[in-house]
Parts: sequence; structure tokens; C-alpha cells
Amino acid sequence: MSEAVTKKSIALFVDVQNIYYTVREGHGCHFNYAELWRQLSGEGEIVVANAYAIERNDAKQRGFQQILRDIGFEVKLKPYIQRSDGSAKGDWDVGLAIDVMDAAASRSTPIDTVVLLSGDGDFDRLLNRVGNGLDGMGKTVETIAYGVPALTATSLIEAAAEFRPIQGKLLLR
Repeated sequence: MSEAVTKKSIALFVDVQNIYYTVREGHGCHFNYAELWRQLSGEGEIVVANAYAIERNDAKQRGFQQILRDIGFEVKLKPYIQRSDGSAKGDWDVGLAIDVMDAAASRSTPIDTVVLLSGDGDFDRLLNRVGNGLDGMGKTVETIAYGVPALTATSLIEAAAEFRPIQGKLLLR
């Protein structure tokens, strides 16, 4: 008798602005989202894939966002807000965190692994919480963080069960 092989279910969350700037600064190129998708699909089934970006109403960005959709991501957009004092706002930290918690706690679409692409140390508590159990029944989720090592917060690297450096085929040169 053969046993059915169960693929792990993966929820993927990308802090697009963070990845764009850290990959550009750390490697002088762009991130290869298609290669990421290929690699993770080999590890399991991607059941949630959200890319969080800022809407600047720019044709080049709309083209990039369409590429992400074509790969399989749901692209979530927030408007870029320019304040009268010259400062600007546009970040998805709270929205991304809520979506990770919802995915990790979902009973309808159980998740085995949360993958976060970001170097932002603000997400360390999120990965600790998801990796150590969200409910009273002790449900835990594997956590994987991807980032540019020199530009990723040490607290985020330590909070993830596994840290994967952005390098090699994940770079578009």
C-alpha cells in the first residue's frame, strides 16, 4: 500500500517596497518573483499569496503589479499619501500583519508555513506569535523569512524558524 503524500500549504506575504529597496541597495538589481514562486511551489502548495504595494498611479508600476498578478499574487494596494508638510505615508505593516494572523489561524484553509519577504524588524513579534501558536490548542505554523542579510533586522532573522537570504537565482541581473 502506498500512502498519499500531502504537500504542505504555504501562505506567502511580500512587503514589496521593502524588498524593492533592499534588493536594489544590497545587490544593485531587482527581485525575481517568478523564481521565488517556482522554488516555493516545489516545497508545497501556495494557497495564499499577497503582495503589498503602494499605488502611485504610475504606468511602470501598474505593469509590474500585473506581472505579480500573472505569477499568482493578489496585489493589495494602498494610496501613496503626500502630506501638506512634505512628509509622505504609505505602508502596509498593520494590514500585512492582520492577513498573516488570519491565514495562520484559518480553519477553512489550514496553513502549514508562513513565508514573509521583508527585512523589517517590526514583523519580528508577528513571526514569533505565529510560530509559537495562535490559539489555545497550540496550533503552530512554520515561519520562513526572506531578506537581504545585511539589510534585514537581526530580530526578524531570529524570530523566523528559518531565514533565507535573497541571493542567486532570486536576483534579476
